[in-house]
Amino acid sequence: MDTNTILLLLITGLAAGMLSGLIGIGGGILIVPALVYLLAFSQKAAQGNSLAILLLPVGLLGVIQYYKQGYVDWRVVGLVALGFALGSYFGSKLALSLSDLMLKKVFAIILLLLSLKMLFLDKPKKTAEKPSEQAAKIH
Repeated sequence: MDTNTILLLLITGLAAGMLSGLIGIGGGILIVPALVYLLAFSQKAAQGNSLAILLLPVGLLGVIQYYKQGYVDWRVVGLVALGFALGSYFGSKLALSLSDLMLKKVFAIILLLLSLKMLFLDKPKKTAEKPSEQAAKIH
């Protein structure tokens, strides 16, 4: 691996980590396109590597900061993680059955639909409470 590639990978990770900490994205929104367009990975290789990054506790420092402020509900984390694990298994099986071109189009369509919904269809909501405040109201 040459120095240029190492720098691009580190910058991609830094940018994904910053966005993840800033707006709570899962990194793949940035990592997958960066690997495809900057480093010429196939769509499948980019997605596989992006998922592999999740295996390590890469978000641990960010999670600690949110937890200290009362914004982490471990019940929610556990349930979503369980669903994520199952979804990841079945989604990867589906992705591997598609061509790279079709997979790239699916990825782009999902990003486009999500962005259009957020830009034009979301209605203003009252400010969400911290999970710790919501739990206190339930008990």
